[in-house]
Amino acid sequence: MGSHRRLAPSGFDRGSTAAVGLLSVVAALLGAVPATAAPHDDRRAEVDRLHTEAEQATEAYNKADARTDALREEVTTAQESIARQQERVNTMRDALGSLAGAQYRSGGIDPSLALLLSAEPDDYLDRASVLDRITTRQAGELRELQQAMRDLAQDRAEAARKLTELERGRKAVAAHKKTVERKLAKARALLAALPDDERTAYQRGSRSGREDLTALAGAAAPASGRAGAAFAAARSALGKPYVWGANGPSGFDCSGLTQWSYAQAGVGIPRTSQAQTGAGRHVSLAEARPGDLVAYRDDASHIGMYAGNGQVIHAPYPGAPVRYDPVGMMPISSITRV
Repeated sequence: MGSHRRLAPSGFDRGSTAAVGLLSVVAALLGAVPATAAPHDDRRAEVDRLHTEAEQATEAYNKADARTDALREEVTTAQESIARQQERVNTMRDALGSLAGAQYRSGGIDPSLALLLSAEPDDYLDRASVLDRITTRQAGELRELQQAMRDLAQDRAEAARKLTELERGRKAVAAHKKTVERKLAKARALLAALPDDERTAYQRGSRSGREDLTALAGAAAPASGRAGAAFAAARSALGKPYVWGANGPSGFDCSGLTQWSYAQAGVGIPRTSQAQTGAGRHVSLAEARPGDLVAYRDDASHIGMYAGNGQVIHAPYPGAPVRYDPVGMMPISSITRV
């Protein structure tokens, strides 16, 4: 049985081993490059995520704020109505009190005795007939008073319910505001940690950099005069800063810009981007015309205005002014023609 001994490596073998070792080193070095770049990429992705979540929280804030404003008006109207009803109840009570007093004064003597003592029995009978009518009227007014008091009690209960809901709404608004501010503060800190050139590129670039939907048909005319007026207003806002929770004229968030633009055209649309998607009829991207509203993401938490040529005007996020971006910068959920 022959013995097996390890042969000394030949020159070729030694070269191969060295080459493999060198390739391993190069691969390790190349592998290290993404590792150094990854933190920046991760931070940019995290900034995008925080901006997205801040927009979603902003939608919740705007919705709660709009509901709170509506409730505040309803409560004010209810309180004014209650004051008027209370005044009416007080007047009815006073009138019933006067009738009761008159009845007591007229009916304090036994009717048969009053008739016997009366110099003019016919006059007594006339007075008795009037007294009966007063009694009938009193009964009717008493029923009316009772109904008015029931209505007043129901309105008071409804006003109290609305006041409770208003207070819950105020707390929800405050909570959503804190959520937005916290996420935006974290996004600002992450952006500040990026190298200057990367931070500038991030702030200058579109959100996704997708260009596949920008080669649409040339600039078409707005679908209506009011859409044209709204589009002109949106263009006048280019360069204005993103201001969280603002709807112009000096700063805007995304739905604030579109709401303000249509207000300049004399058209009222809701405050939130989700509600704005229901402010008209939906059209396809191929049918989009300047002035149409383009909502993004499944939850419609971001919105802009179609500008033609595959572009939208929108208020992107804090630190980025109102600007043009590709219509396909994010997944489109709907396009609405107001």
